[in-house]
Amino acid sequence: MTSHGSFFWNELMTHDVERAKAFYTRALDWSFEAKPMDGFTYWLAKAGDQMAGGMIEMNGPEFAAIPEHWLAYVAVDDVDARTRKAVAAGATAVREPFDIPDVGRIAILRDAAGAVIGLITPAS
Repeated sequence: MTSHGSFFWNELMTHDVERAKAFYTRALDWSFEAKPMDGFTYWLAKAGDQMAGGMIEMNGPEFAAIPEHWLAYVAVDDVDARTRKAVAAGATAVREPFDIPDVGRIAILRDAAGAVIGLITPAS
């Protein structure tokens, strides 16, 4: 497992998955593997046989004003406790802690300066 406090995962939040896949295939020689989820497809980006990151399509009117961006996740020992500590330090929870089976427990925060970051306690 990645040690507590280290960057663990990166996700591209995009409005156009096919355009993003084409770009990263040409620019970085990445390949992509579809992972069906509840109501959407999660795309694993691979550099050779190694996972490089993930991609989610921002679909729907609630995402219209949100620009495409990369979201980094930091591994933590306890997502719930670290979310409480971050909020006490001035963060706001964009998404309270939640579980993704076989992945881990995740929270998404906006830090005291306004930057967005994910926290994850990876599944064992």
